[in-house]
Amino acid sequence: MSRTRAPHETVERALELSRADSTVVIADETSTANLRWAGNALTTNGATRGRSLTVVATVDGATGTAAGVVSRSAVTDDDLEPLVRAAEEAARRSPAAEDARPLPTGTAASAAGGQRFAEPPARTSPAVFGAFAPALGETFARAAAAGRELFGYAEHAVVSTYLGTSSGLRLRHDQPAGSVDLNAKSHARTRSAFVTVPTDDFTDVDPRALDEALAGRLAWAERRVDLPAGRYETLLPPSSVADLLIYQHWMADARKAHDGRTVFSAPGGGTRVGERLTGLPVTLWSDPAAPGLASSPFVVARSSADAFGPAASVFDNGLPLGRTEWIADGELRRLVTTRHTAEVTGLPVAPVPGNLLLDAGGTGTLDDLVAGTERGLLLTSLWYIREVDPKNLLLTGLTRDGVYLVENGEVTGAVNNFRFNESPLDVLGRATGASARVRTLSREWGESFPRVEMPALRVPAFHMSSVSPGV
Repeated sequence: MSRTRAPHETVERALELSRADSTVVIADETSTANLRWAGNALTTNGATRGRSLTVVATVDGATGTAAGVVSRSAVTDDDLEPLVRAAEEAARRSPAAEDARPLPTGTAASAAGGQRFAEPPARTSPAVFGAFAPALGETFARAAAAGRELFGYAEHAVVSTYLGTSSGLRLRHDQPAGSVDLNAKSHARTRSAFVTVPTDDFTDVDPRALDEALAGRLAWAERRVDLPAGRYETLLPPSSVADLLIYQHWMADARKAHDGRTVFSAPGGGTRVGERLTGLPVTLWSDPAAPGLASSPFVVARSSADAFGPAASVFDNGLPLGRTEWIADGELRRLVTTRHTAEVTGLPVAPVPGNLLLDAGGTGTLDDLVAGTERGLLLTSLWYIREVDPKNLLLTGLTRDGVYLVENGEVTGAVNNFRFNESPLDVLGRATGASARVRTLSREWGESFPRVEMPALRVPAFHMSSVSPGV
């Protein structure tokens, strides 16, 4: 039977086997635990483990350096050499890469990661739900007694990433991520409300509090108000702001902006870096050391593709990451760059980050914004968001599970759903008020980008382009 090595041993062995001019090896060990429930009862639970290996081989040629990338799951000892040879062959068959650069060498992150490089991967298990699951069961009983049905899903994952390069880097990062999706329905299922929250270990999630908040929304929905399409003053909770701002950041690619293809392109050429985007004192930044949102302090790039989102470069693997301010005091300061696109655009190197934080100068809460609203909409959940026009970053999407009417500082009823058409950059530019930022989770993008802090925003004339029949 073929042996399965420890992750660090797999990385070292793959590097030993390589005949390429330079090599990057990334081993990911994933451990997950989950609970699922419906109709006030647990339905399934489970735990899984998985592993994957990515080999990046580069070959120098007469016209430049080419890269080949091959990724496989469940790699055993017998699979290692064929995998390395496949990456080398892919490099030989590829054209020279325009983003080719020498691999990064020793960094402070490498020194820190090297100390833990040989340690076993981090694990999770159903024990992470030790306090959450009994509290959830009690919440089921209370909800049933009050005529509510609860549906949802909880998952906890830990990914241990080991990165080794032929240039000498040995890096290690453990990334926990957890979430709870909770949907409450009236027993007739004519009313529905939804919330999603992030957590690293489930010690900070109170299912009773989540259910009570949703019960309040179901009570709001006892009064139904039908409104036509149009432009409304709208309050966006932090999760809805995250839905818009994460996508905006994914589109903040310096090369595409420099080439005149995005909303961040300047008229006549170049980028809008240095331009003021909003009247609010908005700061948008990323920081791998942000408290409660820690992410990888070094670049992990499994491809150089940029068909969706900002460019990454496999040649930047291991490059250290620090705090980067994308917008500061309302002014655009940075766009996402690799080492290559930084040279092309003349902007500083600023690789893709693992978290995103927005502060718009607010100190209150979403409830405070509601209390200060004469008439408007509270938009608690967005979904099915898609791009319409990259030149102005126009997005379209639907509301779901909760659009509410605010009148004279109070929520007075539920409103029909809408399709909306808005640009996140325009939303930021028009915003007239904000709460303090809080950790939140995007409903649309939370699975792929879970580490965010956002405020709630007050946005005049939010465009509800049509009425939607969805519930």
